[in-house]
Amino acid sequence: MTSKVKNPPKAEKRPGQLRLAWRRFCRNKAAVFSLCVVLLIILCAIFSDQLTPYDFDAQNPLERMQGPSVAHLMGTDDFGRDMLTRILRGGRVSLLVAVMTVCISTAVSLILGSVAGYFGGVVDSFIMRVADIFISIPGLVLSMCLSAALGSGLLNTALAISVSSIWPMTRQLRASILTIKGAEYLEASKAFGARDWYVIFHHVIPHALAPIIVQVAMTMGNAISQIATLSFLGLGVQPPTPEWGNMLAAGKQYITSFWPMMFWPGLMIAICLLCFNMIGDGLRDALDPRMKR
Repeated sequence: MTSKVKNPPKAEKRPGQLRLAWRRFCRNKAAVFSLCVVLLIILCAIFSDQLTPYDFDAQNPLERMQGPSVAHLMGTDDFGRDMLTRILRGGRVSLLVAVMTVCISTAVSLILGSVAGYFGGVVDSFIMRVADIFISIPGLVLSMCLSAALGSGLLNTALAISVSSIWPMTRQLRASILTIKGAEYLEASKAFGARDWYVIFHHVIPHALAPIIVQVAMTMGNAISQIATLSFLGLGVQPPTPEWGNMLAAGKQYITSFWPMMFWPGLMIAICLLCFNMIGDGLRDALDPRMKR
């Protein structure tokens, strides 16, 4: 008689690192709630033209400075324009400039940080000394000077803000690369004939991205704050294009007589700053190796 041989038990498939990080992120209820709020704001900003029946720049002097009502959920401003429509359109502008700022600063910092951390030597010293010079200048002051020199506009505002955001991310990436620079898999890749740039983009940067992802979330909140500040000072997005900062500037003269003109844009800026900071904290906990369980 032939005995039946039982099949060996299959090895349990372990979840990948990305799924584990997502599970740890979902344990942070505040971060998940903040992410939902940010996604809702983004969707409302994208579809702002379909959500309200008003044009963002349509003036109606007969309905100027009215409080919240059924017709105008956030009231109207000093020109009779619907505040909700302008808040949504202003969110589209603020988020667009913030995304442009993060893309520019992240792309440049990935190149500078990886070159400094991987090659070291004179190149590393030169890049770090340049970073020290820019970091020593307050970010808002640097953004104001560059914005005044470049002029107004979405792209110029994004460029002005991104210059101050490049260098902290560069230092963060360099520090991460220094911790893995002598890893065996890098030496093995170079032993098989891989060029330096191949090693950097295929091995070094992917293994050093965790702190950069957290920094990107923080930079989004900081960029929205700086965009609003520049527009409030008249150096960023110019009227009649609505932006939360220039809406604050338009309502400052009515701060005691008609509070909604400053309350709503200020509230949106505060919500975005809080949510992006909470998301950054959640990402930091999810991507921190010491938090793995």
